[in-house]
Amino acid sequence: MGGTAPTNQAPQVDAGQDQSILVASGASGPYVVNLSGVAEDDGLPNDNLTATWSKITGPGSANFGDVHNPGTSVSLSIDGTYQLRLTAGDGSQNAQDDVIVVTQKVVSKAEGRIIDLKEIEPSEFAEQVAIRTNRDPSHVEAILRETSRIVKMKDGHLIMETKHGFVCANAGVDKSNIKKNNSISLLPKDPDQSACKIRIRIRELTNTNPAVIITDTWGRPWRRGHVDFAIGLAGMNPFKDYRGEKDMFGYVLRSTNIAAVDELASAAELVKGKSQGIPVVIIRGYDYLREDGSAKEIVRPIAEDLFR
Repeated sequence: MGGTAPTNQAPQVDAGQDQSILVASGASGPYVVNLSGVAEDDGLPNDNLTATWSKITGPGSANFGDVHNPGTSVSLSIDGTYQLRLTAGDGSQNAQDDVIVVTQKVVSKAEGRIIDLKEIEPSEFAEQVAIRTNRDPSHVEAILRETSRIVKMKDGHLIMETKHGFVCANAGVDKSNIKKNNSISLLPKDPDQSACKIRIRIRELTNTNPAVIITDTWGRPWRRGHVDFAIGLAGMNPFKDYRGEKDMFGYVLRSTNIAAVDELASAAELVKGKSQGIPVVIIRGYDYLREDGSAKEIVRPIAEDLFR
């Protein structure tokens, strides 16, 4: 009697561990990274396993030594965060796995984002703005240095567009929750990359791979009160998109695209508060889309902005 014929299974793919590569100050690309991918198969249906590396996201080019070798090396043209994907197929089924590679210059990694106001020499323009807004000229200078564009100056308020593209009060420069007198905090230079580095370290320590959200507290132009918004993100799509789905009465939703990452940021603030010394909140039970997202995706381009 003949037994049951074996069923073809999809290949097993492991792109290897995420990597954090330290680059000496002053060094420039390309940067060569050794990959440790593995692709295995059950030999069905024709014992013809193929593997291919590809770059999904990243600020520069990624040139693989042998694009079909899971254990090849890759040359990254500039530093930044790259998502590389290893895909394997047996002629019938495909499987894939991703790896995140971060190249970070030592100086950037060790950047001090707490600034002593005594070390800041205000410009003539900062002096003029300080008079108009009744502020410390050095504080104003710090704000201007983090600003790419002044959106509004009125009644002592400075609404700025930061170099990241965020529009918020004081370009994110803040004096609260800092132990040293006369010191201020600046937003991270690259909040998305900071989130990615945290995510990689969590994975190294716990063998889990959660999404990471970096938040800041901002006001809103048409509503009173402050809420926490996402300024950095790794490991999730920032949106929950309902467009194309039907509501409970059968109408097709055409514009509902929820900024889920901001809602999670605001929910977390209710737990950590502002003066309780709780810097991290773990959110469980939310079913998010796992992919390489960016908080910059939430920023509305000027071409779509009806008020700027």
